[in-house]
Amino acid sequence: MGGIVEVYLANFADITGVTVTSDSISAIQKATGAKFAKYEFARNTGSLSSNYTVDNSTGAKYVVSDLLLVFNRMDTAKRIEISALAQGDLVAVVKDANGKYWYLGKDEPISISAGDGLTGTARGDRNGYSITLQDNSAEMPYEVDAAVIETLETPGA
Repeated sequence: MGGIVEVYLANFADITGVTVTSDSISAIQKATGAKFAKYEFARNTGSLSSNYTVDNSTGAKYVVSDLLLVFNRMDTAKRIEISALAQGDLVAVVKDANGKYWYLGKDEPISISAGDGLTGTARGDRNGYSITLQDNSAEMPYEVDAAVIETLETPGA
């Protein structure tokens, strides 16, 4: 099934380590007091796409992942939150519609690459904001073990 269900975001500087075991993330270490903020999304609104970029002339090979987040209904609180996200260097854990979790920001911080706010035209149109966070990495996003998710919203020790 396509789509994303929820996203956890944290400041890149607050992540002190990421443990990879058997090609998936088995632990995320956070600075003292640091935690992830959780965002939930309506079905059929957000997405995560990852694409290999290869330049044969230079030998450069990397993956660009775009995380599209859609926030329904424009309001001041969301505008302030999105403005804060636009200023930061972040990491993200993305839960897809299949119940799998994916980590963005392992090699370098993710940051906003695009965004908009739309009122819509017709009564049935979406009113809200959308932002795209972009990750440039050496590899496709790593899957995160489900046991790690329980610790994301708990402040680091």
